[in-house]
Amino acid sequence: MPGQRLQGCRSLHVNEDNGRFLLLAILIILYLLCGAAVFSAIERPSELQAHGRWNKALFNFSETFNISLQDLNSLLRDYEAAIAAGIRVDSLRPRWDFTGAFYFVGTVVSTIGFGMTTPVTVAGKVFLIFYGLLGCAATILFFNLFLERIITLLAVVMKAIRLRRMRNSGLLPPGISKDFAVSALPGWKPSVYYVMLILGLSAIVISCCASAMYTPVEGWAYLDSLYFCFVTFSTIGFGDFVSSQGAAYDYQALYRLANFLFILLGVCCIYSLFNVISIVIKQVLNWILGKVCCQRCNKPNVFLGRRNAIRPGSRIRCGHAGRSNDSDGPGGDSDTEGRRLSGEMISMRDLAASNKVSLALMQKQLSETANGYPRTVCGSRQNGFSGGVGALGIMNNRLAETSN
Repeated sequence: MPGQRLQGCRSLHVNEDNGRFLLLAILIILYLLCGAAVFSAIERPSELQAHGRWNKALFNFSETFNISLQDLNSLLRDYEAAIAAGIRVDSLRPRWDFTGAFYFVGTVVSTIGFGMTTPVTVAGKVFLIFYGLLGCAATILFFNLFLERIITLLAVVMKAIRLRRMRNSGLLPPGISKDFAVSALPGWKPSVYYVMLILGLSAIVISCCASAMYTPVEGWAYLDSLYFCFVTFSTIGFGDFVSSQGAAYDYQALYRLANFLFILLGVCCIYSLFNVISIVIKQVLNWILGKVCCQRCNKPNVFLGRRNAIRPGSRIRCGHAGRSNDSDGPGGDSDTEGRRLSGEMISMRDLAASNKVSLALMQKQLSETANGYPRTVCGSRQNGFSGGVGALGIMNNRLAETSN
């Protein structure tokens, strides 16, 4: 009966990467459903009111100036086409001069994509496809390299602070050499929570400073400026608020330079913050999978601690039935079994058999590693972060929670 229970438990093993992927997909779907319900409840009444006001204004205009609704709608369609081409009632900066085009390609390669400026010619659309393919890939690489350097910098600073606290608390003598102090914490790495806190505070500071600039220059409310900063820095880019689109500004060159620097720093900081938050999310997923696995695999096994260890009498305890027919007799068997059970000596046959098992296990592990077979949740000693790609690969073994 215990053997059947253990076999049933093994049949329920789920591939770790696939299990995490499916769990994350389910949670994202639930997150989307909850978000849709909240935004629908908040924004739908305002949308209905706006439709009512627009239809009323359109009808009053048609009645006042004796214009049919069909002709008025045709004019409005032409105006929508003019808006798509970058024409507004208020004077705006040229869209396709060099500075406007530079602003546009910046939104393309950063994947912000405000939508205020779009190519309308066939040649421009074709060129955008190839230009964005290479530019977006290069920018993502730049963001990853920025993430690598910011984590390295934070690790150095936090380690120096930790050593200073140790010295102030008396754990390190004041006259100790710097090289020894640096090597005093060889395995220390910063926690993902401290890195997330620092990046979060940095993003807040950058957003608040940028909003303080946008509010008087663009004429937005401060909350709208904060909203624009998050939408831009996170590369969502709705396009309802877009900076540096006026025809002229006071200190225009300085403002456009500051706008570029704020967007660059904000995007890099928020990108790094999102990737660090993904580590926390992955920890939660690993915890959920571990709980599910522990509930399914609740059978303790004292012999799983050292998988390849040679134990006296292990073949007898495992119920080995392949006993030789030409034995020396009952006395010899009992003597051999007594030595095995007492742990006095292990026979050469057991040693050779255990070596064959160890060699087979090593060959299996090497084969799985070469073929890229993922790990399983149950019985795995990995932390679930090794073997990552992209930003996860960069943060692997650089934070305390992503180290074995």
